[in-house]
Amino acid sequence: MTPESRRHPRSTAQVFGHPLHAMLIPFPIVGFIGAFVTDLVYWQTANLMWQYFSIWLITMGLVMGGLAALMGLIDYFGDSAVRTRPAATPHMLLNIGAMLIELVNAFVHSRDGWTAVVPQGLILSGITVVLLMVSAWLGASLSYKDGVGVSDTAGVAK
Repeated sequence: MTPESRRHPRSTAQVFGHPLHAMLIPFPIVGFIGAFVTDLVYWQTANLMWQYFSIWLITMGLVMGGLAALMGLIDYFGDSAVRTRPAATPHMLLNIGAMLIELVNAFVHSRDGWTAVVPQGLILSGITVVLLMVSAWLGASLSYKDGVGVSDTAGVAK
């Protein structure tokens, strides 16, 4: 199959044909949603253990999100067919926004006492979850509707 006859935009950040961005993105999603949940629990209980859980989840989300973002950027700039998809740029911008909000949130959570979470940390975590929901919708559209990173021979008997 020649590159010109390719039906699906390819993922340039891949291992053995499997897109790395799709493999890494669940980690920051779980970290940031988990931080929102632990923020809610802290708000209700004032037990410091939940504040500590939140900052560790945010930190893990930022580290893994950085790796996922790098793989996403490689895909975005590696194949012009990816950039032409309507959902690609909004998906990228929402993810960058979520990462920046969580970076600020990490500093908010590093403060001592009640104000480390309530109200700013809780609000920032909630905003991030909303951004992630929209971004995930767009990312799913890129994979399932536009076929980004999907093999052109997927499901074809060899």
